[in-house]
Amino acid sequence: MAKSKARGPSSGDETLFTAAMRQDPAMLRSSPLADRMRPRSLDELVGQGHLVGEGKLLGRAIAEAFIPSMILWGPPGSGKTTIARIVAEGSGRSTKFVPFSAVLGGVPELRTILEEAKRARAYEGMRTILFIDEIHRFNKAQQDAFLPYVEQGTVTLIGATTENPSFAVNAALLSRCKVFHLERLDDADVARLVRRAL
Repeated sequence: MAKSKARGPSSGDETLFTAAMRQDPAMLRSSPLADRMRPRSLDELVGQGHLVGEGKLLGRAIAEAFIPSMILWGPPGSGKTTIARIVAEGSGRSTKFVPFSAVLGGVPELRTILEEAKRARAYEGMRTILFIDEIHRFNKAQQDAFLPYVEQGTVTLIGATTENPSFAVNAALLSRCKVFHLERLDDADVARLVRRAL
């Protein structure tokens, strides 16, 4: 039985799906659709125009690879992880992106990552972007563990949270980060994503 070929849009324009297939055909079978559809640049990002639109602070910071420590606050599915990965993609070869889940990992693992970041900066001139998903799962005392590294510039912190950071994030840490509030995707945004997937 002959295998059917994946078909793209009738216009012949490349989509995220066909681009992923071109780069790694095996990925189509092994990765969930949501992962294959994840935008890899600001041009592919749907929604959040108030943050990444033309002339907006976060969009300018990403475009110029001048990334401050930040907290991305918004509902599930609004693009927090995606924006963090776009930041990493545009940060250059001298930057290492380290994702960390506050649900799955603890402070001992985090300390190891922070010490590695310190060595990378001192001996290789390598900058580390530390992405902490669900940062609100760390209590405020645990958040103190990475405060000195943020203060010294050893890591650029990107924290993602669904909780109001005014209550969920250590005040000292919060004062050293920009807070970006992401909005829920509207119906038009969701329809655009569905059309892109199809």
